Amino acid sequence: MERRRRARDLGIAIGRFPTGAFNAITDVQGVRVGQVTLVSGEGDLEVGVGPVRTGVTVIEPRAGDVGLDPVFAGVHVLNGNGEMTGTIWIEESGLLTTPIATTNTHSVGVVRDAMIRWEIENSERPGLYWSLPVVAETYDGWLNDINGMHVKPEHVWEALDTATGGPVAEGCVGGGTGMICHEFKGGIGTSSRVLPEEFGGYTVGVLVQANYGSRHLLRIDGIPAGRLIGPEEVPAVRSQPKPPTGDGSIIIIVATDAPLLAHQCKRLAQRATIGLARVGGTGADSSGDIFLAFATGNSGLPSGDLTVAKDAVAITMLPNSHMSPLFEACADATEEAILNAMCMAHTTTGIDGRTVHALPLERVAELVAARGY
Repeated sequence: MERRRRARDLGIAIGRFPTGAFNAITDVQGVRVGQVTLVSGEGDLEVGVGPVRTGVTVIEPRAGDVGLDPVFAGVHVLNGNGEMTGTIWIEESGLLTTPIATTNTHSVGVVRDAMIRWEIENSERPGLYWSLPVVAETYDGWLNDINGMHVKPEHVWEALDTATGGPVAEGCVGGGTGMICHEFKGGIGTSSRVLPEEFGGYTVGVLVQANYGSRHLLRIDGIPAGRLIGPEEVPAVRSQPKPPTGDGSIIIIVATDAPLLAHQCKRLAQRATIGLARVGGTGADSSGDIFLAFATGNSGLPSGDLTVAKDAVAITMLPNSHMSPLFEACADATEEAILNAMCMAHTTTGIDGRTVHALPLERVAELVAARGY
């Protein structure tokens, strides 16, 4: 099996800003990621038995109970053929008060319910009385026994209990285990950017669950790689028997430590569209392209519990005129996170012997080197 490497290990460096220490969403201080990967069985599909190629990924916006110390957040939908629960209240209140989870399309309900139970058991808030968790999905049913409902509450709890900072596993892990991107194997990818001090020194981190796109649209740092690595060289999903219909979906989560308000988080989430477009995402009709951005730069915001507040809450705000570097960082980190998802994913065989091939890294390195810059 070819050793998998991240985009930067192939000579691909997107944009002008440096990455954080881990080149991951966890470079935003306090952000933690936990993942549980479910892989079992092979051969013909037997609903309820497998093969299983799925999982769950969770992102905790703060160390500690984010319900006690919410963060401003905003949501942007490029194309809405998908699901992200809890977003109506985020749009209304401007606050994110729960962890975020990604999984497969048919496991959204069990993940949501498990997150509520986990909050009840683990929240520092006495008498927790309501929760609207954020759970997003993409469809992995071409490789995974999606109707078998293999993601269980205990898997969600494990992901939450083991969430940590530092390096983040990518590719065929967590919610991205069975995903496909530009007809290569896709999955979870992450990246970050740190702004220079003259732009505030803020960090922007991105995590994606990439499961979208046609081969011919794929571009890698401007190189038309999807056309240069055609199905005659690496078999494409749509050239195989009974190919999947539609163009899949992508979930993009953006984190920053900048002091942004809710409407500014929405503006930041919108810029993930630019990074997606650079790689070849077009927001196809059948795609669920849903993006959420949150900002940890304010603390002590009201939690939403039934408490009486007598005093106004002091907050800080980055002027809108200072946000352009954050927009650039978000676009660059999104582009690289998607590439990392493909670069780190390995060739996967799922139900009925269906195989999705990994992006050939040596071939990509050749294309990058031949470019000459």
